[in-house]
Amino acid sequence: MSLLDLVLGRRLANREFSERKIGAFEGLPAMGLDGLGSSAYGPEAALTILIPLGAAATSYIGWVMAPIVALLGILFASYWQTIRAYPNNGGAYVVAKDNLGTNASLLAAAALMVDYVLNVAVGIAAGVGALVSAVPILHPYILPLCLAILALVTIVNLRGTLDAGRLFALPTYVFVASFGVILAVGMYKMVISGGSPQPVVPPPPIGKAIEGASLWLLLRAFASGCTAMTGVEAVSNGMTAFREPTVKYGHRTLTAIVVILGILLIGIALLARAYGIGAMDQEQEGYRSVLSQLAAAVVGDGILYYVAIGSLLCVLALSANTSFVDFPRLCHVVAEDGFLPKSFAVAGRRLVFDIGILYLGFTSGLLLILFGGITDRLIPLFAIGAFFTFTISQTGMVWHWRRAIDQAAESKAQLRAHLLVNTAGAVTTGIALTVIVAAKFTEGAWITMLVLPMVVILLKVIRAYYDELATQLRDPTPLDLSGLAPPIVIVAFETWNKLSDNALGFALSISPNVVGVHLMQLSGPDTTEEQRMMREQWRADVEVPAQNVGLFPPRLIVLHAQYRTIQLPILKAIDEIRTQFPSRRVAVLIPELVKRRWYQHFLHTHRALRLRNQLIALGQPDLTVINVPWRLDSNNEVRDVPRRGHRRSA
Repeated sequence: MSLLDLVLGRRLANREFSERKIGAFEGLPAMGLDGLGSSAYGPEAALTILIPLGAAATSYIGWVMAPIVALLGILFASYWQTIRAYPNNGGAYVVAKDNLGTNASLLAAAALMVDYVLNVAVGIAAGVGALVSAVPILHPYILPLCLAILALVTIVNLRGTLDAGRLFALPTYVFVASFGVILAVGMYKMVISGGSPQPVVPPPPIGKAIEGASLWLLLRAFASGCTAMTGVEAVSNGMTAFREPTVKYGHRTLTAIVVILGILLIGIALLARAYGIGAMDQEQEGYRSVLSQLAAAVVGDGILYYVAIGSLLCVLALSANTSFVDFPRLCHVVAEDGFLPKSFAVAGRRLVFDIGILYLGFTSGLLLILFGGITDRLIPLFAIGAFFTFTISQTGMVWHWRRAIDQAAESKAQLRAHLLVNTAGAVTTGIALTVIVAAKFTEGAWITMLVLPMVVILLKVIRAYYDELATQLRDPTPLDLSGLAPPIVIVAFETWNKLSDNALGFALSISPNVVGVHLMQLSGPDTTEEQRMMREQWRADVEVPAQNVGLFPPRLIVLHAQYRTIQLPILKAIDEIRTQFPSRRVAVLIPELVKRRWYQHFLHTHRALRLRNQLIALGQPDLTVINVPWRLDSNNEVRDVPRRGHRRSA
């Protein structure tokens, strides 16, 4: 077993594709970690905005989270319908392309791509923040921990969605169970104490108020808290990952995500108020996350606390997995439409889209490095892309149902009900998007607003290239077979050995007109004598054997590379040959040694590869470049063939 097989698993066959599909059990950890993890940084982001209110911040957190939970319910109903209408892949890109046109679909794709990258960075940063709050000694290592977790999630997803879902199932369900117990115990204590429970471990004191509550401050808190809803769209974007019947498993996974997330948001808001828990500055020593304070206040710092915080760390850090599941699938669809490089549409060794996974890992890693792995620095950029896609997707579904109503002959009442649900979704998410952009614009949201049109332009440029390529390659006429003639074949060699023998033999098999080009790298007093010996050798070892079997003898050209670049002299020789044979194609054969071991690549100069690349880049359309390989093994060593007195050239 190779190291690659050990790390990524064996290469899978196409027939195994259906076996790699997931159900609801794997769907929750594969696609729900983003939504579940956002329950940690969503309420905390809202409380961070409310810090200027001091102790009064906890009184307002319920008013901030209530509309967020209501909006979550609207999104649930909306995406339930989207999954049913688009069971194969109902992501915002597909819905917009089907109902709103290309520009809207590209905006949705751009928003999703930006949101997925940000989700990876924010989720991992929040996870490390939870770890640091439990183990403060790790505070100086925030960024290295973020990058290590990113590498782990990337490698696991390269193994496949099924493997990632099963591997991440344990921390996901432990998180749900442990915080379910903590919230239940906290609510019980709150009820029996009349709303003022005594904390087991008192939370850090909240600072003094420096300003009063205002509508603008509450709107800003709402905008930050809306990060708790990112990931709701993940199921509709990744429907191709589910096994049949996809709608059933998609609905089950969506329901589990929304119900658990809703309970967490409501419970966190109520207990934060009851126990007087506020947000802290993540960049300061002694930082503790809101959920860390809440767990300690309810159950103390015993085993359950560390189990809950450990599972929270895993869920937050692994919430990036949602992006790693959906981002490559989105890129696959966009690439099939020609708006991304075709490599994004190709499945890799484990039947996942490796290029999309690697690209996501690289870009989110850059983002973590740029912002130092600090959640608060990333939050202002977050949620805008998600709400763009929410709004575009719901608007697309409105047009979908309107068209269905116009085409339906009967049973229009049910279609109108569907239309009403998605209309409510489009309006509410549109309003929320407006609030988020306005509230976060000066805090960094302008960066996202600037990046989105740039991504759309880039997608269009890529499509323009593919369109131009298709136009130039299109040939409606029959194959023109007039004027066919064997090419003039040039065999370029630097040293006389079995590689050059092999190439000359192949050249004589495809054309009667063969020219050997000997490339001399050095010059000096011995070059004249060396050329004479080379020509004598050529006469005896090439021309005479060719004549003996009835072939036209190849001729020899000796070129000097005075500036140690071999492509320019050979291009000049090709131009001279083209002048002599203006109607014939020219083929250049380049002998090349095949390296069978990784270390052998470091022991060669790779001149053959550089010559090939230069000839392809600089040659005319009638120039063909052919590599003639020679494979090296223990019984077939490459060595200089003994020639009469010939000294090896440079």
